[in-house]
Amino acid sequence: MPGPERIWRDALADGRLMLPREISTGRCFFPPRVASPLSGEAWDWVEASGRGTVYSTSIVHPKSPEAPYNVALVELEEGPRLMSRVDGLVPEVVAIGMKVVARIDCDGAEPLLLFVPQDH
Repeated sequence: MPGPERIWRDALADGRLMLPREISTGRCFFPPRVASPLSGEAWDWVEASGRGTVYSTSIVHPKSPEAPYNVALVELEEGPRLMSRVDGLVPEVVAIGMKVVARIDCDGAEPLLLFVPQDH
């Protein structure tokens, strides 16, 4: 039986953003784990809306010739925060409080969860 992270990645590959959710409280958490870090209780999967807000952001400056990029902590509408990147913008314009929507990039070996500005 595949573990929680494999199930999460397989759902991404199918174009779905799934979150683990405690059965008794309905609270979502991330990353997926065998037991809920909130209470240790049983949990199930729920499909996330994909909408969120940039909670914090940093600019990474790799060695030349690679271009700078952002790393963002995104707070999903369902509550959990996760690290990702806001795609399609120069890193300097990604701002705390920016509304974003999930986009799943399946071009690589593994699906990649990215975000784009909500109004794009």
